Amino acid sequence: MPWWSWRPGSAAGNAPETDDDSAAHGAVRVGVPAQREPGRLPVPVETSATEEPEPVSQVTLTRIGKALDLLDIRFLADGGGSLLAMWERHAVLFTLEGPDDEILVMRARPHATVPPDWADRAYRVVNEWNHTRRFCKAYVGDPTERGQLPIYAELQIPLAAGAHDALVVELLDCGAAVATSFVDWLHDEGALL
Repeated sequence: MPWWSWRPGSAAGNAPETDDDSAAHGAVRVGVPAQREPGRLPVPVETSATEEPEPVSQVTLTRIGKALDLLDIRFLADGGGSLLAMWERHAVLFTLEGPDDEILVMRARPHATVPPDWADRAYRVVNEWNHTRRFCKAYVGDPTERGQLPIYAELQIPLAAGAHDALVVELLDCGAAVATSFVDWLHDEGALL
């Protein structure tokens, strides 16, 4: 079982899309992505007034993979409906959940875990993050096989109406940046890891 929590309604049991995109075929991209500077998103070229506006379409795993490529975020496809990007101190799972795979979920998890005797401290630190931050709500996960407590931060965005490519890129970039900030905070100000 993977280290991230699967929830009811996840895309885990769904077959991956059948696009020629390598993310849908389980390709592996190796390397650590560089953190992007805020305000420097690679956005598709704007259309002129005579061209058709960019269409709003369903957010799919293939589109998420293409957006991550635009952001130069390297990822692994697990073949079960999720993409996983790994950094030096944490990993972020990008997936679609919900009855119709309409909810974009970005779930971050630091590689470090917390010993069980630090549970009270872990809950206090996670609550402090949640009370002082707008994006990514943090929580303490169930104990691992070794009894350690994993810490998560998660952002869920309902996108049943679809989205423009530029919005998908911006949402993924925001999720990745906040995940990095969360892990840095846990190591520094939060003094938990």
